Amino acid sequence: MRLSRAFLPTLKEVPAEAQIASHRLMLRAGLIRQTSAGIYAWLPAGLRVLRNIERIVREEQNAVGAQEVLMPTIQSAEPWRQSGRYDAYGPEMLRLRDRQDRELLYGPTNEEVITDIFGQSAKSYRELPQMLYQVQWKFRDELRPRFGVMRGREFLMKDAYSFDATYEAAVASYRRMMLAYLRTFQRLGVRAVPMVADTGPIGGNLSHEFLILAPTGESGVFYDAALEEQDWLAQDVDIEDDRSLETFFNQVTQSYAATDEMHDAQAWEKVPEAQRREGRGIEVGHIFYFGTKYTESMGVSVTGADGAPFHPQMGSYGIGVSRLVGAIIEASHDDAGVIWPDSVAPFRAAILNLKPGDADTDAICEQLHAADPEAFLYDDRSERAGVKFNDADLMGHPWQLIVGPRAAKEGKVEVKRRATNERFELSVAEALAKVQTA
Repeated sequence: MRLSRAFLPTLKEVPAEAQIASHRLMLRAGLIRQTSAGIYAWLPAGLRVLRNIERIVREEQNAVGAQEVLMPTIQSAEPWRQSGRYDAYGPEMLRLRDRQDRELLYGPTNEEVITDIFGQSAKSYRELPQMLYQVQWKFRDELRPRFGVMRGREFLMKDAYSFDATYEAAVASYRRMMLAYLRTFQRLGVRAVPMVADTGPIGGNLSHEFLILAPTGESGVFYDAALEEQDWLAQDVDIEDDRSLETFFNQVTQSYAATDEMHDAQAWEKVPEAQRREGRGIEVGHIFYFGTKYTESMGVSVTGADGAPFHPQMGSYGIGVSRLVGAIIEASHDDAGVIWPDSVAPFRAAILNLKPGDADTDAICEQLHAADPEAFLYDDRSERAGVKFNDADLMGHPWQLIVGPRAAKEGKVEVKRRATNERFELSVAEALAKVQTA
């Protein structure tokens, strides 16, 4: 893509309403624009980041056997009355009526809808287990939305739901999803630590939240360094074997990790001092096991092997996809701008033409751009070099391919790694190989 033709409206000034780094940088880098309180439009570069996160989330959900569905954003109030949550949920739920005076709501979550859908279809234990997920917009009417996409009213979320015949099978599903989450966050280029959590209005008695470590996190966290040293992608876990899942789960949960609210000073003292870590964290995911809370209250049952009906066991699993964009920036930025992990960056590299109109620089820039016009953003504007450097750092491209007239005469390109500021002077072929295979 050529920057001269792209809709990437960067801002030089820091917006007055932005209180935290991610909000400031998302506005300045042209990722989002606010349309009303707590509601944002996603501009092309921001949407590319959102789609990259969605892709990784989907791949890891599919890898543990979850199947994708798509549920409506507008829900009937009736299933929520059946579960008992319609009145209990609170003012964060946006309630409305249609022209025939039917009570509706803009879904903040989907336990009731998915339980109703499952109950209409599943009749026998032979149809279990099932794990269904979606990536869908949700709405919670925050009284004071702030911090940009970190605490907005409308947000994109991945929510998954498991249905199992027994407690043991439900716990295996829970462990399978925990593995998927740890692998997802590692692929996104961030460290996310699983913490025992309160189940809140979702219900149940087994719950973990996942916090990205960032200095500006809203929660204080204490954890064993072993949790950040693990390579979850390399873990040899058989997702179809309950014993393998249990070994993995014990490895995770036996390492100390807690937020301020759940911190146990006595347990913390048992962690070797060299392994103790303290910091701040931003919640980006939450998983729950809650048994028959919804299937029982909504009258959903299937026939068992003995012919008797039973209520399937359930769990739910959420990842804040749009929240992750802000959280990643909070964990990965500097004074100059965003530092995107390679896996989620809107563009893999920026090509900076320092002298448009010079035959040598133009030729090399065109050659670089032609190698991958979708992943390389070509800054072909008639702007000063300083403007191009500042915008490239602000937008956070993992790599910069800098082409000036002196090096261009020798067929050379200066390659800059955004995260480390390392610089290399390479041939065109070497520069492409470095950027495309790193």
